[in-house]
Amino acid sequence: MTEVCIVGIGIHKFGRTPERTGMQQGAFAVRDALKDAGVEWKDMQFAFGGSAAAGSADALVNELGLTGLQFINVANGCATGGSALLSAYSAIKSDQYELGVAVGFDKHPRGAFNADPRAAGLETWYGDIGLMITTQFFGMKIQKYMHDYGIAPEVLGKISQKAFHNGSLNPNAWRRDEIDMDTIMNSMMLSNPLTKFMFCSPAEGGVSLILASDKVARKYTNRPVYLKAVTMRTRHYGSFEVFSPYQAIQRADSPTVFASKAAYEMADLGPEDMQVIQIQDTESGAEIMHMAENGFCKDGEQEQLILEGHTAIDGKMPINTDGGCLANGEPIGASGLRQVYEVVAQLRGERGDAQVPGDPKTGYTHVYGAPGLSACTVMQV
Repeated sequence: MTEVCIVGIGIHKFGRTPERTGMQQGAFAVRDALKDAGVEWKDMQFAFGGSAAAGSADALVNELGLTGLQFINVANGCATGGSALLSAYSAIKSDQYELGVAVGFDKHPRGAFNADPRAAGLETWYGDIGLMITTQFFGMKIQKYMHDYGIAPEVLGKISQKAFHNGSLNPNAWRRDEIDMDTIMNSMMLSNPLTKFMFCSPAEGGVSLILASDKVARKYTNRPVYLKAVTMRTRHYGSFEVFSPYQAIQRADSPTVFASKAAYEMADLGPEDMQVIQIQDTESGAEIMHMAENGFCKDGEQEQLILEGHTAIDGKMPINTDGGCLANGEPIGASGLRQVYEVVAQLRGERGDAQVPGDPKTGYTHVYGAPGLSACTVMQV
């Protein structure tokens, strides 16, 4: 049976790059990935890509070359990058293609995302009364979770502190300065209990991956990273997600629970086997909840794990080793692929001061998008 490998990775620095459009940042990332794999754009048999605010991804052919390849645009909120990867994975897994590219990029304006309720199947009243402001939803959801499981507010600060420390070690991160606990905890309260430095910001950046069949992968690299699983799931009735207009009496599990279980089953591995972990941290509360939803602990166990340093780069379950969304910001089209880029670099042993010790062999990524969908991957060398 065909296996799918990542043979090239490329990235454009996240943050603010006024001298380049979002499209140009995406093209930069593709060229970087092509160079890493030792191939040319004309060698690509297909491409899947997405961007929420910087134009149609298929327009990248104007930057990269008019070669006639199949290029399909993908859009799935913050899980756009993960969905582009799933599409590319499926194209090779089907044996229809042997070599192709997944790419995501974006260039968001300053300020909060301005979501349209009609695009999420809601009436305009939902936005008129302020419920489309996601910061409010995130604050309410983590407030209830912390109450239910007895998690202290300082845990939120520790997650942000870790993120900014990891970002300081990542040359491609937006936020490169460490921030101390007092500053994080005492910064402006945005949506109780989440302060200014507990949220990510809309950003810019691009990431690209070159994928190949295992039959040809070693033509391009002597260190292929195998995609053992790529999954995506949407919400069930009763799952309380972003833009939910109500909370059902009977709660259902998050789509992350189903996507992660499917990924572990597909890879024939478990959460205990993952040595490098990237999970969605739109705000620091999301990292707490997603640790449990992805199977890395039980609800309520996060506080001890985080306060004792187990989620640090040198901990037993290193999480968001590149600084996550908190340090990198969130260009919607690129976030899910940034996570995969980081895991591949870690499994290759290329992360320098931010390298996870012990020569890791497995990695995991999870990205979550509105209005309630999750994509997960398992990688192995």
